[in-house]
Amino acid sequence: VQLQAYGGGLVQPGGPLRLSCAGSGFTLEHHILGWFRRAPGKGREEVSCIDSSGRAIYYADSVKGRFTISRDDSKRTVYLQLNSLKPEDTAVYYCAAAVATMCFFGPGYDYWGQGTLVTVSS
Repeated sequence: VQLQAYGGGLVQPGGPLRLSCAGSGFTLEHHILGWFRRAPGKGREEVSCIDSSGRAIYYADSVKGRFTISRDDSKRTVYLQLNSLKPEDTAVYYCAAAVATMCFFGPGYDYWGQGTLVTVSS
């Protein structure tokens, strides 16, 4: 069972980036999917979560209106579209999955990806 996050890189302020997270060894159905991030010198922050149906979505206030989460269970993949990026969005972004129907944050996620680094700088 594995989650593989990719798509990070260096982007200029105001630019877009799309992160992907592919699951292997399990199906995404019946799982909520979340994105988290850890900025240099800071603790882990919840960024976004999408419930198992794909209809209920949560965003942290710091990214609301700029980031969009989506899922494609047929491809076992969850996406995070990052727009209007700011230097303070620089962080390692992690995806995670939990056997649940409703989003939550905190302990309880079953699987974690290895993280992909997003650097926003001119």
